[in-house]
Amino acid sequence: MNPLMPLKGAPMRVLIVEDDPSLGQFLQKRLLLEGHEVVWVGDGEAALEDAERRPPDLMVLDLGLPRRDGTEVLEQMRSDFPQTAVLVLSGRSDLEERVRCLDMGADDFMLKPFSFHELLARCRALSRRHERFADPVLRFGGVELDRMGRTMLFEDAPVRLTVREFKLMEFLILRKGECCTRAELLSHVWSGTPAAGTNIVDVYITYLRKKLAAAHPEAEHGLSAIETVRGSGYRLRDKRKIPRLEDPAKPTTDRQNLDWSQLARPA
Repeated sequence: MNPLMPLKGAPMRVLIVEDDPSLGQFLQKRLLLEGHEVVWVGDGEAALEDAERRPPDLMVLDLGLPRRDGTEVLEQMRSDFPQTAVLVLSGRSDLEERVRCLDMGADDFMLKPFSFHELLARCRALSRRHERFADPVLRFGGVELDRMGRTMLFEDAPVRLTVREFKLMEFLILRKGECCTRAELLSHVWSGTPAAGTNIVDVYITYLRKKLAAAHPEAEHGLSAIETVRGSGYRLRDKRKIPRLEDPAKPTTDRQNLDWSQLARPA
């Protein structure tokens, strides 16, 4: 068995809080390879600021941090973001400190130095726990994806997906409008299979676009619901940010003569 097997379950947003740049960058790079979105910050204050902008699913937290100690960060996370799993990674080896962190709400505690393979195993366990208690229905951009029933709705219309198409849409919707590179999609959906070149991603994106358009032809953004990010990859668009014309069949092509007030008029 490959000890570097990927984390099971849905991809998570991981926030690494570590003041040692070499260790922080190492963890970020390795967890990115596992198919997750990973942010690394070097102090406690930056960790709370990043969590406030977008709460992570998992935080890997050092204790000896500048600006705000790790125990303060842990206490604040448990108060403000109870759904975030916290794995404490620290060189503080005394038993009292470990017990204190667990009593404060840490989900796990590992001592430095540590085995990266063991860290991955513990992250997999926390990932499974997160997925078990997460809402099984994902919603974004007019799409509803039921991960338990393996069904999908687009603008309330059912869309039949293959297993691979479902996994691809799941990854896109979990990123909530952020760009997913072809390499990320290939790694997560096709497990980085050498035989599957990046062009297979483009082929399956085309399949999804056609199915969205066919399921709800009157929806203005069927084909454009999945947007191409030039030179990077794809993202799922939020339909609320897509302008709507009074007459979609006759769009205005002259931008200078376009009455922009019409775009803001409620449908």
